[in-house]
Amino acid sequence: MRPILWCDDHVEMIDQTALPGRVDWLRSGTSREVAEAIRSMKIRGAPAIGIAAAYGVALAALGSAATEATDLRRELEEASEFLAATRPTAVNLFWALQRMKATWERQADVAGMRRALVEEARALAAEDEQMCRDIGRHGASLVPQDARILTHCNAGALATGDYGTALGVIRAAHEAGKVRQVWVDETRPFLQGARLTAWELMQDGIPCRLICDNMAGHFMQRGQVDMVVVGADRITAHGDVANKIGTYSVAVLCREHGIPFYVAAPYSTIDPKLVEGRDIPIEERSGDEVTAIAGHRIAPEGVPVANPAFDVTPARLVSAIITERGVFRPPYPESLSRALKTVGRPD
Repeated sequence: MRPILWCDDHVEMIDQTALPGRVDWLRSGTSREVAEAIRSMKIRGAPAIGIAAAYGVALAALGSAATEATDLRRELEEASEFLAATRPTAVNLFWALQRMKATWERQADVAGMRRALVEEARALAAEDEQMCRDIGRHGASLVPQDARILTHCNAGALATGDYGTALGVIRAAHEAGKVRQVWVDETRPFLQGARLTAWELMQDGIPCRLICDNMAGHFMQRGQVDMVVVGADRITAHGDVANKIGTYSVAVLCREHGIPFYVAAPYSTIDPKLVEGRDIPIEERSGDEVTAIAGHRIAPEGVPVANPAFDVTPARLVSAIITERGVFRPPYPESLSRALKTVGRPD
């Protein structure tokens, strides 16, 4: 279920705004078309955004008329800047762009840059797929037998190169025969849970049940949730987690009911430059996502709207952080710091 594919001189992406009603593929032949797909959430999810941005840089190189390396580098810097401006919260976007910049800076000529950037973007996508399977393997070890798992937003194959992070854990646990049912938060306002996560789970035959966001506490109180696993768009060096709006509320409910709250994300999601969650930039999106559903207005015309796309869950509420490099537990300043020193950041 790869949501983004490289096709020699363009990329094709599943239009996630059309799901679950239709499976439409978008063709993007320029970096600006890729940027618009990211901005409009046709492609979404931190790892998938990183892959798309890497492909966008490669397309900028292929589409350039520059014959001198200096000129092409300038154009690539410009392309990276407008790609970076599309979604400010997901750190994978900036990590992927930095990786592509390091690639073009190692090349001396235009032909070498074009070839190397395509190879690097494709390598990044392949690494993401293996990374998700490793996250799933590590996370499945935390899942009890006959588990009833709640998840929020969409951290599945659609949000990555394939397989998923939080849904990667669920998929791996399901393959091991551990999953009784998945509770799927609808995830307002953009309904990624209702539209995307439920669709993915049904495609794979994993038992699931869709609920409204404000029902999670009810089912926890009745003892019908054994664990929660969510994804992340950015994790600070001290373990604070930015994820889709509503995640913090779920974490607070888990603490009240003694339910493990796990975060599954690529290691590259950890941002060592940020310590406190309050320093994570929070994307504010259009009020239309709140006042209308699928183009149908549900709120009074002209009503003021606040629409932050993410919230931050403090590290004290996170039971463990699951990455492709293993499971990190509190205290996160120590465990994440040791990992950074031991294995370093991804190149």
